Amino acid sequence: MTDPTPRADRTALRSASLTAAPATTLTASDEELRLRRELAAVYRLVAHFRMTDLIFTHISVRLPGPEHHFLINPYGLLFEEITASNLVRIDLDGNPVEETPHPVNPAGFVIHSAIHAARADAHCVLHTHTRAGCAVAAQEDGLLPLNQISMEFYGRLGYHDYEGVALNLAEQRRLVADLGDHPAMILRNHGLLTVGETPAQAFLRMYYLDKACEIQATATAGGAKLVIPAPDVCELTARQLAGEDQGSDFQDDGAYDLAWSALLRLVERIAPDYRD
Repeated sequence: MTDPTPRADRTALRSASLTAAPATTLTASDEELRLRRELAAVYRLVAHFRMTDLIFTHISVRLPGPEHHFLINPYGLLFEEITASNLVRIDLDGNPVEETPHPVNPAGFVIHSAIHAARADAHCVLHTHTRAGCAVAAQEDGLLPLNQISMEFYGRLGYHDYEGVALNLAEQRRLVADLGDHPAMILRNHGLLTVGETPAQAFLRMYYLDKACEIQATATAGGAKLVIPAPDVCELTARQLAGEDQGSDFQDDGAYDLAWSALLRLVERIAPDYRD
């Protein structure tokens, strides 16, 4: 399956980092500190763009090393309260591996640990319950290729049927199977999910997946007949957005890298305490 993320997103964003002096309150390695800050920045961006559900939903990132540890939000904090230091480090069984006053959302553990364990490339997993995402998740046809933004995910989107609140380990196998090797998934009657090799990549995918759902919810609200491009046009657009089409006259490989740099500048302005 092809990757819908533009080539710059797949390369430059792999090494994206937040450059800053080391925080004196953290004892983690330089790489863990970098990942903590990048993940905290993504939490603040999700809050800024109104993609939160109070204290619910979650974003996790796998830490390097053989232990299979990952970082996830402290259950009970709003996303605008997440900082690099209060992220919780847990193992694949959902147990904190460092002392923390915060619990972990059990549904977050069930969903995220399953995907982290199954997908070597899923270093970051991002899950939301946005209004538009939930609206499309309730529509039988799923995401339609109604717009150029939507076509990024054409043929590159998994679907998982609703089984209740994700509190049962037996659901993990079906979640993983339905995601397959896709970069994103619609959890029917539930919400949206994206994965990425970095928090930056997972966020950019979620931003545009949610935007695609907003477009669809708006376009279908009035009941007007929809115009859907031919399948070959949709596939071409998906390849162009992935930087995989060699037949176009021009390429725009740097677009997503530039977008992520701009987003980091935004976080520095609106929530500089994310680094703490």
